[in-house]
Amino acid sequence: MRKVLVIEDDADIIGLLEIHLNDLGCSLEKATNGKTGLQKALQHTYDLIILDVMLPEMDGMEVLRRIRAKEIHTPILMLTARSEEIDKVLGLEMGADDYLTKPFSIREFVARVKAVFRRMDMSKITVNNENEKSGLLDFGGLKIDVDKRRVSIDDKRIGLSPKEFELLLLLASNPGKSYDRNRLLNLVWGYDFMGFAHTVNSHINRLRNKIEPDIHNPIYILTSWGVGYRFNEEL
Repeated sequence: MRKVLVIEDDADIIGLLEIHLNDLGCSLEKATNGKTGLQKALQHTYDLIILDVMLPEMDGMEVLRRIRAKEIHTPILMLTARSEEIDKVLGLEMGADDYLTKPFSIREFVARVKAVFRRMDMSKITVNNENEKSGLLDFGGLKIDVDKRRVSIDDKRIGLSPKEFELLLLLASNPGKSYDRNRLLNLVWGYDFMGFAHTVNSHINRLRNKIEPDIHNPIYILTSWGVGYRFNEEL
């Protein structure tokens, strides 16, 4: 049985999520404020954390930051009533795996949750289905420590979210192989809905901002025009 932690202060939303998570065979733990939610997240192991942004005592962004600071890689799905793109980008930058903006459809919520679990069933790190790797991938200035899930540029550690790391690892493990957005969604996120292709684009943009010396002339993650993206095979 999957264990899910819901950190949400709206009783109606909690009740609604509980019904559908139970239908998916999940056991549910709840926290109605950020401090309690953080304590549970740090003390117990979950398959998924559903985290609201606007919470009493400690907001969801701070909860997210502290969870990732402890190098806990549990998938986190953010819920937010805010519509500004900057809030969504900030959450993803800080390590959220995905977000849903309230009000959201239950169908979409269930699809996102199923995607997380399907991906976990395939493997702990989906990219290993394509090409099992361990140890160190060395591309000169860029180094990827697969076992420690660490990335560095010129020996300076680069902070990546779990999905950014897995996306980079997939591409770097298969230099020269082009992936379209739907394939990347399926391998890294575990779902292949056309409407979520923007998720790939935003993660690629953030990765390039973090690892490329010149964002306008990338040397690591290249665009395969008319297809998608690939890792530079000439490094």
